[in-house]
Amino acid sequence: MTTLTTGSKAPAIKLKNQDDEFVSLAEFKGKKVIVYFYPAASTPGCTKQACDFQENMSVLKKAGYVVLGVSPDAPAKLTKFRKAEGLKFDLLSDPEMKVIKAYGAFGEKSMYGKVYEGLIRSTFVIAEDGKIEHALYNVKATGHVAMLRKLLEV
Repeated sequence: MTTLTTGSKAPAIKLKNQDDEFVSLAEFKGKKVIVYFYPAASTPGCTKQACDFQENMSVLKKAGYVVLGVSPDAPAKLTKFRKAEGLKFDLLSDPEMKVIKAYGAFGEKSMYGKVYEGLIRSTFVIAEDGKIEHALYNVKATGHVAMLRKLLEV
């Protein structure tokens, strides 16, 4: 499994968003970007995490951050999720999980003693120069954005 660390070059991202339009990480060169990977739209944990990002969007935006959420969900499912929760940031679709795997956000997990492979809830802060500023693996859905704000001092 790939594991990104501080100072690594952020892998390229070019995925369709909830509007079926391509969004590329290259579009945000010169900006600070938070990319977070979540297992599935409209599930309780993922909804809580997305809503936490939305509730903190004005503070993150003011500090110069762009937020992108990535999951294996199809654009149509992301459209419904975004609309239902009033999200104002792009949700990106990675059904083949190429970007998810490039960021090391897929691998071995365990639940109730059962070991399996799946998407690892992860967040990456990418600096203006395209390098990883923070690589956070196995984050919790609840309280994650508050922890991230503290880490970023915003």
